Amino acid sequence: MAVVVVESPAKAKTINAYLGKDFKVLASYGHVRDLPARDGSVDPEHGFDMKWEVDPKSQAHIRAIADAMADDDTLILATDPDREGEAISWHLLEALTKRRAVKKSTNVQRVVFNAITRTAVTEAMQKPRQIDMELVEAYLARRALDYLVGFNLSPVLWRKLPGAKSAGRVQSVALRLIVEREMEIEAFRAREYWSVKALLSTPRGQDYEGRLTVLGGRKLDKFDIATAEAADLAVAAIRARDLVVQSVEAKPGARNPSAPFMTSTLQQEASRKFGMGARQTMSAAQRLYEAGHITYMRTDGIDMAPEAVMAARDAIKDRFGAEYLPSSPRMYKNKAKNAQEAHECIRPTDMTRGPEKLAKLEPDQRKLYDLIWKRTIASQMAAARLERTTVDVGSADGQVMLRATGQVVLFDGFLKVYEEGRDDVADDDDKRLPQITQGEPARTRDVTPEQHFTQPPPRYTEATLVKRMEELGIGRPSTYASIVSVIQERDYVRKEQNRLVPEDKGRLVTAFLENYFRKYVGYDFTADLEEDLDRITSGDADWQKVLSRFWTDFSAAIAETQELRITDVLEKINEVLAPHIFPATEDGSDPRQCKACGKGRLSLKTARSGGAFIGCSNYPECRYTRPMSGEVEGGDLAGPDGKLLGHDDNGTPVTLRTGRFGPYVQLGEATEEEPKPKRASIPKGADLSTVDLARALQLLSLPRFIGEHPEGGIVEANIGRFGPYVMHEIPADDPKEKPRKVYANIKDAEEVYTIGMNRAVELLAQKAAGGRGRGSAAKPLKELGTHPDGGTIAVMEGRYGPYVKWDKVNATLPKGTEPEDVTLEMALELIAAKKPAAKTRRTTKATTTRKAAPAKSTAKKTAKKAAPRKATAKKVSGAE
Repeated sequence: MAVVVVESPAKAKTINAYLGKDFKVLASYGHVRDLPARDGSVDPEHGFDMKWEVDPKSQAHIRAIADAMADDDTLILATDPDREGEAISWHLLEALTKRRAVKKSTNVQRVVFNAITRTAVTEAMQKPRQIDMELVEAYLARRALDYLVGFNLSPVLWRKLPGAKSAGRVQSVALRLIVEREMEIEAFRAREYWSVKALLSTPRGQDYEGRLTVLGGRKLDKFDIATAEAADLAVAAIRARDLVVQSVEAKPGARNPSAPFMTSTLQQEASRKFGMGARQTMSAAQRLYEAGHITYMRTDGIDMAPEAVMAARDAIKDRFGAEYLPSSPRMYKNKAKNAQEAHECIRPTDMTRGPEKLAKLEPDQRKLYDLIWKRTIASQMAAARLERTTVDVGSADGQVMLRATGQVVLFDGFLKVYEEGRDDVADDDDKRLPQITQGEPARTRDVTPEQHFTQPPPRYTEATLVKRMEELGIGRPSTYASIVSVIQERDYVRKEQNRLVPEDKGRLVTAFLENYFRKYVGYDFTADLEEDLDRITSGDADWQKVLSRFWTDFSAAIAETQELRITDVLEKINEVLAPHIFPATEDGSDPRQCKACGKGRLSLKTARSGGAFIGCSNYPECRYTRPMSGEVEGGDLAGPDGKLLGHDDNGTPVTLRTGRFGPYVQLGEATEEEPKPKRASIPKGADLSTVDLARALQLLSLPRFIGEHPEGGIVEANIGRFGPYVMHEIPADDPKEKPRKVYANIKDAEEVYTIGMNRAVELLAQKAAGGRGRGSAAKPLKELGTHPDGGTIAVMEGRYGPYVKWDKVNATLPKGTEPEDVTLEMALELIAAKKPAAKTRRTTKATTTRKAAPAKSTAKKTAKKAAPRKATAKKVSGAE
């Protein structure tokens, strides 16, 4: 039988069912080869020759494919329909050829399908082609570039900027965007301005609100009312005059729906509406695609197949009526100059399958499918018809004019299904106005001045960062998720309230690259390079020539940094980051003068352990240090004595201080007898203004002894580098050996001070069992009784809410049902509804077990089964 290779085992199982017994479908588990992380993997001197290495985890998968081909001389490569998928097919062919599993007589075919449905797969099998080498060469160019940049630039960072982890071709540009936005925010100076609103009333007693637009006969600009005094004068001017409706203008309008999703817009909307990160979104979309629910999710195309358009129109007519259907199908064209990999948009594979028909999906998948289905259906619906009304109310002398605006939806159209989220806050102009007639009086009921301040530009969210990168032409659909994730994983950026905030380490890296590799973190340069890489895809550029042009200049830039001294680099960064690390003082004194000794000069320094801090040039006489981001709130903590909080019961001083690793509290002072006084770090994110003597003594009391474990050994609670935890010290059998320590995390830091032995033992037991749901015995919320077939029925607390459990059947409680309201009869009904599918799974598993090989073989199969998620992630995370 012909051997078909796809990327994941989930896809393999589904496609095998579509193709039947004449085909054997196997999974490659993502990429099978990559460049080894050592010097010489890409050789610029010999045509950028690349030395590929098969991943040890992939050896077994390649062997399984080779073994299957022994019975048939046809190999069908059916990996994903994008550049990465084409590359995986090429790698597989190369690896199998090297193993001599593919011979000259082997019939090798490449097929692609945009959705995992029976129709899409069977149609694709009838249209085989050869591997597209232009797509492969585009992949080779990108992979070589990423290697050359990362492998050559990262060591420069390690040597010249201790503590920096790495740099990447696109991730460094994304980091620059975030850092520059933060610098804009820091440099921003708020400007005060006022607005004045009046609550007006019609002769019929209906109220509406008007905003002051003309004062003293002159149209107001945003900053014309700059002070409270000016606002009070404006209020007096309105109150002193009789107002009449000067004009009422109603204009019809229309709103058209947004285009269907492509990768970047799906990530943006999932972030806006659900707070889902780019990687989380792509993971959920991957599972929806593999289950056959949506089309391929890595695309920058927004066009829809003609048959899908007609299916969407049929679904709209059936669900909402003919009035919601435009006279002709809507056509969408991608406006991005860098649009490539021309796939279809992301859409449901079956337009009649609404979200309500896929209720058994996991929460992330269900939310995402609901979003995709609504956006797709809405994209083919009629426009919404609106009426926007503008009312001008003024005084007879023309000195005062107010404007009221409102909007009425005459026909909801696509808004009945979906409305796109926004990153900015819309003006409040969609209020419904009462009936207002020109010439009628407007009684002033109240006048309210309101103070405003201009706002700095907002920090990026993952959604707005992806949007900005797309606008600049930086990165591609398959890379956005990994880029955003990598800069967070490397501690260059942290997420606060869904906003991306640069860490000091990220600022340092950006400052270094902008000064010594400015060209390579330039927005235009990166976008132009992306266009060159796209031209390789279309066959309009030679991949080796593109690489050669880049490498000639880049290698010269690397060479120029060889003679740089760390002190010179740090002094340069001192200058660049001066507004951030040495902000101007209120009294006009030198911000770089040491506060502790008054003689030394402050400058950026690096620690042996990595990271950076501000220290005094008068070291070792002066040991003043502070974090790079500035003084800690709550007083002068960074000086030699810190801030005195009080004394403990023995009269020992307790101080709040800061060091290179952040704020901490200290008991006493360093002496010859006690060179290291007791210290305790302030938990990350804590408000330092709340750290008083009581809180400091509480922190200094850690670690807290809880008691003796029932099985022997002490149990303690503490706050460590990775947060609060409990620790069980297990004595060794041999007195000469050190005791073994087991740790379990505590979610709430305050529980460290109150946790008892029972709770501590429970957490430690869950950790020993591999975490809840993987061997730990979860306690039932309520036991309902015995099932007629035997076994206890109970209500359990699950990750996604309470559910009924019997044997291996888990049945989710209906929405709105409380656990205490569940009866045995209700539980039996829920189990009966779920039971047939569960029985089928158990029967299939049992059959497989009977046919399986001995225990060792079964263990190997189990190990293979555990791999697909990793392999899929591996493909997704191809960093640039």
